Amino acid sequence: MTQTADAATALKQQQYDVERSEKENILLVFELAGENCGLEANYVRTIVTVPPRITRIPNSPGYVTGVINLRGSIIPVLDCQVKMNGMSTSREGDARIVVVEYEGVMFGIFVENVREVRTVYESQIETPDASRTGSIDMDYVVGIAKMDDGRLIVMLDLNTLFGIDEIMQEDN
Repeated sequence: MTQTADAATALKQQQYDVERSEKENILLVFELAGENCGLEANYVRTIVTVPPRITRIPNSPGYVTGVINLRGSIIPVLDCQVKMNGMSTSREGDARIVVVEYEGVMFGIFVENVREVRTVYESQIETPDASRTGSIDMDYVVGIAKMDDGRLIVMLDLNTLFGIDEIMQEDN
């Protein structure tokens, strides 16, 4: 019996060592369009509750909800769901604005709720499958993480979703 327990412990340690040698991705996991979605945590600057008033910007694209004043900084707030499928993200209950910084551009995105911060290993990530049906366009996805508990986390590509590289080129 002791040998079996020792073998199981050694196997767990070996699996742990393999996981530690893999590249880790730390994700902020949130709900969007009824799906578990994730962003690399190093892009996230803060998470705030949805303010009662968001100032609209005239003639802006439909996915630009407006701007908020966050500690003295004006932050544009974008709605991923409008960009992906034309439907607005719910701003009630546990809705939040996740403020991210990507390539020097700071902006907020609406999410239905924030779930957790999760470590995902490279071996758990698969490339997006265009045939997958769901509420998120696979063009905006960098990968899908398969968790040990059976959940899937759709890893969003902020650059493709909002065309940040194009915006940066226009500004220069």
